[in-house]
Amino acid sequence: MTQYGTLRAWAFIATLVGVFGMLIAAVGAIVWAFEVDGFWQTIGVLLIGLPVSVFIATIPIALAQAMRAIADVGDTVSAR
Repeated sequence: MTQYGTLRAWAFIATLVGVFGMLIAAVGAIVWAFEVDGFWQTIGVLLIGLPVSVFIATIPIALAQAMRAIADVGDTVSAR
C-alpha cells in the first residue's frame, strides 16, 4: 500500500487541469487568430502565440509528472 496516494491524486488533478488548459489555450489562440486584422498578424498569432500559449498551459502537466516521480521515489525508499 502506498503512502503517497494524496500526492498521486493531486498529480492526476494537475494532469487534468493541464490537458483542459491546453485545449482551451488552443481554442483561444484560434479565436484570437480570427479576431486580428491582417495576414501577417494572423500568421504571427498562429506561429508565435499558439505555441507559447500551449507551452505555458503544459506547466501543470510537468508539475504532475514531478509529483508522480516524487511519489515513486518515496515508495521505493520506504520499501527498503
